Amino acid sequence: MTEIKAVPQTSADPDVTSGVAQFLGPVVTDLTALSVDGKQAHWHVRGANFQAVHELLDVIVDHARDYADTAAERVVALGLPIDARIQTVGAKTSTTKMTAGFQQSDAVIGEVIAAIDATLVTVRTAVTELAELDPVSQDVAIEIARALEKDRWFLFAHVATK
Repeated sequence: MTEIKAVPQTSADPDVTSGVAQFLGPVVTDLTALSVDGKQAHWHVRGANFQAVHELLDVIVDHARDYADTAAERVVALGLPIDARIQTVGAKTSTTKMTAGFQQSDAVIGEVIAAIDATLVTVRTAVTELAELDPVSQDVAIEIARALEKDRWFLFAHVATK
């Protein structure tokens, strides 16, 4: 009978694994903050284009949760834990803070775009740093960057004048 070990086994170099965690961990943190803050924005948006923005924010929140899950699962698959507890996310996130209460859609969109931009800084750092360290993990970061840029574009289209 084959014995099953309780700890995931990986053939990855420990330095590579810890490097992946060093760069994808903050991505998970920022994306988790974006999902929480995006939901706050979703509940409090007001204005003529309420329904479209309200529904788009739900999509963006779902994407942020999915991207966070993908990045976290990459780290865990390599055998390291990830910490995305709410107290950790609140203390470490580089994303901007959302204004409390009701706001007009243009203001909400601006704040969510700022949060996406801050998250993209973290993600692009991961893309750059993971290039030589672990191309598979870099691919995860690249896909997250591509998807966040698309979500940002969809939001920006609501306030663009040209």
